[in-house]
Amino acid sequence: MKKYLLLCLLLPLVTFAQHSIQGQFSPAESFSFALLYHVTPSGTNYIEQAKTNTDGSWIINLNEDSEVGIYKIVYATPVEANNFDVFYNGKESISLTFDLETGLHFVISEENKLWQNYTDSIFKLNHQISDYFMTQKTDTSEITAIFKTLKNTQDAFEKKSSNMMVSPFIKSNRTYIPDVYEDVSTYSANLKKHYFDYMDFSNPLLLSSDFLNERVEAYVFAMPEDAHYYKMAIDDVINATKDNEDAKIMILENLWKIMIDKQQPEVVNYISDIYLLPLAKATNKTSLIEALEDYNKSAIGKKATDFNFTYLENNKAIKTTLYNFNTSKNTLLIFWSSGCSHCLQELPKVKILMENHPDITVLAYGLEDGVRNWNQTIEHFPSFIHTYDLKKWESPLIKAYGVSATPSYFVLDSDKIILSKPEHVEDLESYFNK
Repeated sequence: MKKYLLLCLLLPLVTFAQHSIQGQFSPAESFSFALLYHVTPSGTNYIEQAKTNTDGSWIINLNEDSEVGIYKIVYATPVEANNFDVFYNGKESISLTFDLETGLHFVISEENKLWQNYTDSIFKLNHQISDYFMTQKTDTSEITAIFKTLKNTQDAFEKKSSNMMVSPFIKSNRTYIPDVYEDVSTYSANLKKHYFDYMDFSNPLLLSSDFLNERVEAYVFAMPEDAHYYKMAIDDVINATKDNEDAKIMILENLWKIMIDKQQPEVVNYISDIYLLPLAKATNKTSLIEALEDYNKSAIGKKATDFNFTYLENNKAIKTTLYNFNTSKNTLLIFWSSGCSHCLQELPKVKILMENHPDITVLAYGLEDGVRNWNQTIEHFPSFIHTYDLKKWESPLIKAYGVSATPSYFVLDSDKIILSKPEHVEDLESYFNK
């Protein structure tokens, strides 16, 4: 009986020690699941999945030994674009609502509520500063008062969060705040100069979240949309991170991917060649090294991979290499297949287009499993230089050039530097028109 009573007394304590993360998604019909991941500087670890109820609610119970740290909640695919972070301090459960229009709101969790209150307050004050300068107001006492409020707000939140997980985030989010009036030029210059002064690039919590990447992106993409300014901004970022290799790799890899999406090949190559690839090799990041080197094989601004091939000229077989071929003019290299219906639709359009560009030689590289159909098809394109590869999708050039579909186009200069990689014949036409 005594043992039973003791168990009854302990049971509420055990129950109390177990925490949960629960939420309400809306509109409910737009969601079907919530995935929970624990994020660390070294990677993302899957924890649990919950199905949403008809009202959009869900709950994930945490184990008593669940690690304190940053957790990521994924609510849709693609995962990279449909997620948000939460702070779990091991002392409290978390309850939140997430609406596709109004965003994220925390109902329970002092840690997360404080961070959200802080970011909302700072956002409003920064908006007031922007509004003051944008509307060219002349009352200097007004902007001085806003600066004072910003400083007091920052100081108050830093003090309030001193023993909390969000403390390094609030401290690292601090910006330059003038003590006296500054005109917009002076303030902007100082804001840029001191942008990274308070950021702790060595903090594992910051490295586990999206915070550092988002702050760096805000700095880099505040620059004019020009490769020269982007590269200068990236240099500033690297100087600010000092000897924190993990931070450098995380930030540079993120910027490298964004610059690819933004079609900034000069900046992509700068990030890879000057910083990221040497860092990846020095720290033995095998998968990253492979990704960078694979991309570099067919990146705009890089020299195309050389290969041997044979073609007919005046019924005579000519054996050569890409580097020794067409050394005085630009080349349009096309990977295609006579069995590809999309190729058979696009190549006649390419033929017409290239009649207006006699200064460019077309090298049509057929990925084939036989020559009969290929021989019949190339008769329709007598102005092209034709060759084929019977290894088809097993050809080593597939990986070397990153070919995932046919036709694939590569515009090369006379030195075989890749100038452009148009996706479709319309893109090819736009490139030549430019």
